[in-house]
Amino acid sequence: MGLLRRATLDRFTDAPFTYPEVGGTRSGALPAGYHLVERSHVVGSGREAFDRAAAAVFRWDAQRGAGLRIRADGPASTVGTVVLMTAGLQRLGLDVPCRVVWVVDEPDRRGFAYGTLPGHPESGEESFVVRLLPDGGVVYELRAFSGLGTRLSRLGGPVSRRVQTLALDRYVAAIRAAANR
Repeated sequence: MGLLRRATLDRFTDAPFTYPEVGGTRSGALPAGYHLVERSHVVGSGREAFDRAAAAVFRWDAQRGAGLRIRADGPASTVGTVVLMTAGLQRLGLDVPCRVVWVVDEPDRRGFAYGTLPGHPESGEESFVVRLLPDGGVVYELRAFSGLGTRLSRLGGPVSRRVQTLALDRYVAAIRAAANR
């Protein structure tokens, strides 16, 4: 949703990604030439906390915790799911379209990544993974690479980066809260 328009999920089903390095957050070094983020936070302890945190990741709780409204054509646990997040006011909000590019669902590691689609203010990919360490620690890992994808975001430069940092902080807080319920 946004000013005088309403984006639909089906519009983005086959839309091209806005960057060539699809899957670049999965492992190894993040692609060069972008703003890079790698954060790791202990959010809880024990198998139950891990299960709660992983379930929250797959329910889009991190994004909701950052104040985004979520519309998706499937779960975050499915590659190809389109998610349309809306930031801001109901009618004046900014639509932020992404599509899930990879999923990991292992006994001690769960999460996904989505990539940006046309209309997103940035160009790149973010991953959201929860791990259960051998010592019982539950770690939430965020990896991202991005460039400013629209004229508006480029004009906002440092403000756009600050908004991203605040969103990441809220993602962590939301998953920490879920892990400790």
